[in-house]
Amino acid sequence: MHTPVTIIGAGLGGLTLARVLHVHGIPVTVHEAESSPTARSQGGLLDIHEGTGQLALEAAGLTDAFRAAVLEGREAMRILAPDGTVLLDQADDGTGGRPEVDRGDLRRILLDSLPAGTVRWGRKADRVRALGGGRHEVAFSDGDTLVTGLLVGADGAWSRVRPLLSAATPEYLGKSVVETYLYDAAVRHPAAAETVGAGMLVATAPGREIFAHREKDDTLHAYVGLAEPQDWFAALDFTDRAAATARIAREFDGWAPELTALITDSDEAPVLRPLYALPAGHRWDRVPGVTLLGDAAHLAAPNGEGANLAMLDGAELGAALAAHPGDVERALTEYEQAMFPRSAEAAADGLPDLEAFRDAAGA
Repeated sequence: MHTPVTIIGAGLGGLTLARVLHVHGIPVTVHEAESSPTARSQGGLLDIHEGTGQLALEAAGLTDAFRAAVLEGREAMRILAPDGTVLLDQADDGTGGRPEVDRGDLRRILLDSLPAGTVRWGRKADRVRALGGGRHEVAFSDGDTLVTGLLVGADGAWSRVRPLLSAATPEYLGKSVVETYLYDAAVRHPAAAETVGAGMLVATAPGREIFAHREKDDTLHAYVGLAEPQDWFAALDFTDRAAATARIAREFDGWAPELTALITDSDEAPVLRPLYALPAGHRWDRVPGVTLLGDAAHLAAPNGEGANLAMLDGAELGAALAAHPGDVERALTEYEQAMFPRSAEAAADGLPDLEAFRDAAGA
């Protein structure tokens, strides 16, 4: 006998869990606040790591679909000094072990692998309360409620499920990232396109940094990091593209113009992403019938591991539930005992990555 699983959140971690449960014949329903799979952009590229994300996709039986979606050449990296001096220019020779895939494409692969109706869209969880005996009630913004015997919070930085387990809340890291987009780069933004190269660009100075990635359809997606308090960003009008980008660019006076063009030449209004993290080594005591995965469990500073860890969390939780069909608490204990040290180690040792900025922002 398997207890049906209720997952809150249809991000990569929640969907990986749903897929692994489906593979093992365990009934599962995912409730997602977004109104549809296309309600918003899913972000940029993700590098999927051999020891985490790729293992999760293998457990989900989706390795071939993932490989078909990989964008060739995107593991190339360029590191520049602020004055434009090239410090490293590394081509993608196919041996990097961190292939890049569009986050939206990966999410679609996971969604398409699930039976119709598995994901319930437009289901924003407002309140969750314990009923005793491992059962929990979830109240949604549409007025509906459900009671479940096994609840998984895969609902990100501001999880509604987390308070059942922990009083911890994310704290601002003292830095925010501003995202910009340059479209049809080779034709419309040739200097910036040449500077970024085929894959990722990194340029940093104390308190200031620019990361950029060449994405699908020749789009340059830049992440401009500034170590400033939130009040500093609150003073900017991000709906006024020209004024906002000009003000941000002034913080990079003296940087090479081909780098600052990634700010000033944006074809979209800049998007602010404040960065938050849960306390280092966040964990909780076992509470019957409920657990967390991904950012809901271990939101960390940008470290390149957020999405990869969320998928591995989902895969390992699914495998534990399949291995102990008559003992949910044993499965949850086994999962958490492995997840806690893994996520703490990743937070300390992970390498910088573009999409991790979005993960840490809880977008």
